[in-house]
Amino acid sequence: MSDWFLPEQERPWTAGNLVVPHVHGVDYFARLVQVVRATNPGDRIFFTDWRSDADERLADDGPTIGQLLAGAAGRGVEVRGLLWRSHSAKIKLNAQENRHLGAVINEAGGEALFDERVRRGGSHHQKLFVVQRQGRPQEDVAFVGGIDLCHGRRDDIEHLGDPQAPPLDERYGPQPPWHDATLEIRGPAVSHALDVFSERWDDPTPLDHRNPYRALVHRSARMPRNPKPLPQRWDPPAPCGPHEVQILLTYPAKRPAYPFAPQGERSIAHAYERAFARARRLVYIEDQYFWSEVVARTLADSLRREPALQVIAVVPRFPEEDTAVSGTPMRLGQKRALDLLQEAGGRRFAMYDLENSAGTPVYVHAKVCVVDDEWMTCGSDNLNLRSWTHDSEVTAAVVDPDGRLPRELRSTLWAEHLGLPRDDPRLADLDHAAALWADRAAAPDARIRAHVLRPVRRAVELWAAPAYRILLDPDGRPRGLRHSDKF
Repeated sequence: MSDWFLPEQERPWTAGNLVVPHVHGVDYFARLVQVVRATNPGDRIFFTDWRSDADERLADDGPTIGQLLAGAAGRGVEVRGLLWRSHSAKIKLNAQENRHLGAVINEAGGEALFDERVRRGGSHHQKLFVVQRQGRPQEDVAFVGGIDLCHGRRDDIEHLGDPQAPPLDERYGPQPPWHDATLEIRGPAVSHALDVFSERWDDPTPLDHRNPYRALVHRSARMPRNPKPLPQRWDPPAPCGPHEVQILLTYPAKRPAYPFAPQGERSIAHAYERAFARARRLVYIEDQYFWSEVVARTLADSLRREPALQVIAVVPRFPEEDTAVSGTPMRLGQKRALDLLQEAGGRRFAMYDLENSAGTPVYVHAKVCVVDDEWMTCGSDNLNLRSWTHDSEVTAAVVDPDGRLPRELRSTLWAEHLGLPRDDPRLADLDHAAALWADRAAAPDARIRAHVLRPVRRAVELWAAPAYRILLDPDGRPRGLRHSDKF
């Protein structure tokens, strides 16, 4: 077992996998279309999502995600989905969109369920897609990452945005540029990814609250009252590559409890704690939020302990909805984390944001971490208390015994952000990473900028701090762990 992974008794891991990163929604969606269109009657598709738009085009000329999944179900592929039931689009959430895709799938003969088995104020944030081929396990594949099947995600390296734009702060423009990533996994780890879906599907707790309105919503989407049991599992895929994979999860402590996680699960938090404790040279992070002092302290401890350690983080320039009510608590939470890490690391810690060639800021939605070019993660989780304790999340931690994959992913991302060729030797120099980023940020053609936060006045903190703590970054740990640094 790799020393980077959590012990087997906390989370299983597998060797012999082949992991391929897909940076940008265009690449992921093209691969998803290819994989799903190759399925035949009797094959299986299982997926979970936070938001899914049935009309999201996966290429310029289609298909839409609704057409792709309905087409598979219509030709005899078993299609099952777990969609967060969510709240109304009137408050910029996903209920209507998820309901529409659920209806499309169910009318075609698949089975999509609206899952509201979350802690109060929480969400099912997992983005997971598993395809199994009957009698051909060598072709089984799982996708784990940060890319939802929805508007805004189909962008590419030029970052001109998805023509089907999501609602974002107006400074991102009418077609917001979007940066994201997911992993394609083949091999034995596909079985562990499928476990995540199976545990949620088999949970006997009712999917939603019982009231006439919810019953009407379920009927309108043709959602069955009692989900069909999952079919008998097929044999797991055989080893097919060099990569070691550990699937990591977050579930909150809640009532009624998850039968598969009675006290919740925080293996994502534990895995980051372990990796940060082992970090010696470089921690590179791309994250949608990057807030929470409790989470930042795990990195601050490493910066204080290791005098040569550098930490570079890439985040969005502006909150997704930067109003006085929502944006202010977001900035406050991130500022507290940033101050803590700057105090611990000085110039060894730096935070940046991105823009495209036109100077339009890029919304960073990727959830990627690479430590010492040896351990990497990509998943649905952000570096905050909500993702580490409160919402459902799934991420894949990967180690390459050959030492190539984490380095290649980081170099690919840096080449894009820093405007350097992939073979530039500076990309391989971990010891001078902070200086390289600072130099590139000062270049006139830079696509990166030092991340600058508008200060929050002391009087505003009186309401913004509790709003941040209660609404934006709640704590889903068991009562005995709350108000501590333990997970």
